[in-house]
Amino acid sequence: MSKWILEFDQVVYGYPCSQRSAVQGLSLKVQAGKRCTLIGQNGCGKTTCFLLANGLYQPQGGTVRWQGNPLRYDRPFLTQLRQQVGLVFQNPEHQLVASTVEEDISYGLHNLGVPESEVAQRVQDAIAHFDLAELTHEPIHHLSLGQKKRVSIADVMVLHPKLLLLDEPTAYLDPRHTRELIGQLQQIHAAGTTILLASHDLDFVYRWADWVFVMDRGRLVLEGTPQDVFRQRELLEQLQLGVPLAIELVEQMQAIAKQQEQTHPFTSDFTLDQWHQQLLSLRRLP
Repeated sequence: MSKWILEFDQVVYGYPCSQRSAVQGLSLKVQAGKRCTLIGQNGCGKTTCFLLANGLYQPQGGTVRWQGNPLRYDRPFLTQLRQQVGLVFQNPEHQLVASTVEEDISYGLHNLGVPESEVAQRVQDAIAHFDLAELTHEPIHHLSLGQKKRVSIADVMVLHPKLLLLDEPTAYLDPRHTRELIGQLQQIHAAGTTILLASHDLDFVYRWADWVFVMDRGRLVLEGTPQDVFRQRELLEQLQLGVPLAIELVEQMQAIAKQQEQTHPFTSDFTLDQWHQQLLSLRRLP
């Protein structure tokens, strides 16, 4: 079996009435078992990439492969594919369809004709795993955004996918719900699910990802480990992406140390408070 769980080979896709293809000759490979991220400006093709991976869109050129085999677009194949490739939309309102949390989580299983006894067990497992017990019978429209995001992930994970796609999972979340979501992603990955997500949160990407894909205007322009990708500061600045805060702080500390060495070569030891004040002064807006 191929180590690449998902592959794009020179994939092209454009929307009607658009002068430019959303995805233009996109080639990338997602390795099984990895935590991968897609980064890039809005409109670079990240969401389109996910919709192609899940079979919701059919490429106008090139090939998408799942576990080494080209996607087919007949109903039986796509039904099977969408059990194995789960997609969580950026806006949970686009995904939640039932009246209550319990009904929504069971919706996909019922559509697949899963026996009722198995549906009940898998729904209860998902409710427990995603800490939704208090919300089981709650109307969907009463939930907070963070709770809706949790339910939308449970909707997908109840199908036991091999690959989880998430489009901007931390968007609009407050710090507490972001921490909870990251914890859930850690558990999902530890249980054996490959994850590919799109994010603008470079600090999260740097801390979490095993592999980073950088897209621009529908093409892959850079990939590698977070350490290797974020070393390419000049390119990332040209793409108007920047670098994570941790890297900025390290670079600024190195600049402070170099300046201190040049101005006071024999008294270069800074106290912690001096480092703090220097960093703050560098990071303050003019």
